[in-house]
Amino acid sequence: MVLDNGRSPSTKTFYEEVMANTPGGETLRLCLQCGTCGGSGPSGEDMDHTPRRIFAMLEANLKDEVLRGNTPWYCVSCHYCTQRCPQQIPITDIMYTLKRMAIAEGLYEDSDAPDWSQTFIGMVEQFGRSYELGLATRYHLTHRPLGKLRLGTFALDMLRRDRLALTPNSIKNIGQLRAILDKARELDGAG
Repeated sequence: MVLDNGRSPSTKTFYEEVMANTPGGETLRLCLQCGTCGGSGPSGEDMDHTPRRIFAMLEANLKDEVLRGNTPWYCVSCHYCTQRCPQQIPITDIMYTLKRMAIAEGLYEDSDAPDWSQTFIGMVEQFGRSYELGLATRYHLTHRPLGKLRLGTFALDMLRRDRLALTPNSIKNIGQLRAILDKARELDGAG
């Protein structure tokens, strides 16, 4: 059987696939295209496309363009866009879904992006939060370190303004966080 749109009933569009693979993803249908999300994230200027644009691209079935873009990789998971969304769309979770899909299909341009993400996750697992100096140092020393020397003056300026901690601060009860992460890994392996 073929539907009016030329698809079989079991074939999902990219848009439907993203919604189905994101907890609460069906709320994406409620997007008003207001643009609040695009002005919320601290790394928005570095993104190829705003989340609002990504959502339009999903509807247009521009799978390769979305998965090859840097937008999901520059999402710092602060959840500010999700918090500010008038429709309560889980934008951060959608970005995670897009990352997983890009990795699964090998459709990401920045070959360092998964490594950056893993380095960030390692910091969170170790300290319970991001430790920017450690994150940047660990990542940049293993990924073309000589090309990163220009960041030195930026780091010094941040230190001078007291915007960069020299030592990490762990959260209280880090053991509880680690137990939660271990359980999440266990559940992920079971599914």
